Amino acid sequence: MEKPCNFNLHFLLLHLLFLSLLLGLTNSTTAPNQDEQSRIISRFQEYLQINTAQPSPDYQKSTHFILSQANSISLESQVIEFVKGKPVVLLKWPGSDPSLPSVLLNSHTDVVPSEYSKWVHPPLGAHIDGEGNIFARGTQDMKCVGMQYLEAIRRLKSSGFHPKRSLYLSFVPDEEIGGHDGAEKLAYSDIFKDLNVDVVLDEGLASPDENYRLFYGERTPWWLVIKATGAPGHGAKLYDNSAMENLFKSIESIRRFRASQFDLVKAGLKAEGEVISVNMAFLKAGIPSPTGFVMNLQPSEAEAGFDIRIPPTANAESLEKRIVEEWAPASRNMTFEFKQKGTLHDNLGRPLQTAIDKSNPWWTLLEEAIKKANGKIGKPEIFPASTDARYFRQLGLPAIGFSPMANTPLLLHDHNEFLNQAEYLRGIDVYESIIKAYTSYIPPGRDAVSRDEL
Repeated sequence: MEKPCNFNLHFLLLHLLFLSLLLGLTNSTTAPNQDEQSRIISRFQEYLQINTAQPSPDYQKSTHFILSQANSISLESQVIEFVKGKPVVLLKWPGSDPSLPSVLLNSHTDVVPSEYSKWVHPPLGAHIDGEGNIFARGTQDMKCVGMQYLEAIRRLKSSGFHPKRSLYLSFVPDEEIGGHDGAEKLAYSDIFKDLNVDVVLDEGLASPDENYRLFYGERTPWWLVIKATGAPGHGAKLYDNSAMENLFKSIESIRRFRASQFDLVKAGLKAEGEVISVNMAFLKAGIPSPTGFVMNLQPSEAEAGFDIRIPPTANAESLEKRIVEEWAPASRNMTFEFKQKGTLHDNLGRPLQTAIDKSNPWWTLLEEAIKKANGKIGKPEIFPASTDARYFRQLGLPAIGFSPMANTPLLLHDHNEFLNQAEYLRGIDVYESIIKAYTSYIPPGRDAVSRDEL
């Protein structure tokens, strides 16, 4: 009786071991070994080394690279040119249930230009220093995210995972100059309607501490030009209501408003994305001469331009009233115009922001997926500048900004932009968790596994 008992116990232990291995294969993917990590980093470097800097991005080369990566992991692909020479690359991982709306992961292929002499390593070199920092334009903004999408899919496919929802990846041009010929054209196209997208993920910002940053909205740009007119006069003459005097009064009023907003940030009462920022972009006045400007003549016209960024929580009507009455009053011979004036509401008249409570399951899923990948999350934020996400929010879609870069100095658009390779690899783990959760999500009331089983 003793031997059969040992045999049964041995068989039971083997059975339990087999089940645990099976569950391990089903619920997780194997961490990449050193050789695979090197290949992952090399692919990232190759993308960074493609010169897609404005104003002359090499979209032909970046498109070829993205399509080659898509082909290597058997993703469906198409290239759309809403504007000639500005390709939108659209990739698809089909889901098993086409009745479910899809998920879109967006990234832009262009980057801002660099002052080469100000960099410690060439901005197109993708050099890795002794601490594992990868130096290149686009490491943070945002070639990292586009490649992390692809690497996460590569790993999920290798593990045998199959999405229920279709997953789309869009690589769009010209975000750095407004996105009008890229994401905006895509968002308002019949092609996009046919994708049946339910949620969009787009770029975020690096975090200097251990907490990832999540963005549910962004400040809207108003580019304001104020013009003052007045009688010209001799440079030595003192008189009221000259063009320059009137403009300087406006500039001083704007400066005081800017200081009041900035003081809220300095005091820690509000985050940068929660206040209205105003920064002078140009000042134009004077009568040109062959050697510079005529110095003994007061000009009859003067103008200044301002980059204003407005959070979706701000009172736009109050700001417009301030512009009319204080910054550019007609009583001082002043006029104004907006070179760009974004909306604070979506196409249905709602505030241009994504819900961050339980009414939005995508926000909850994102938080859970990040935590499942051992990530920590900071307080939800409003993005201080503008991204392509605004075009999707305008359609009424939930759009969330997120770039998995913790313990990283914020260097987008700065000299010596870099991302540590270990942080880049961790970001792939995070996106693997997010993609798995998002593409497996079934709304309550339909037959599906629970979130805890993902």
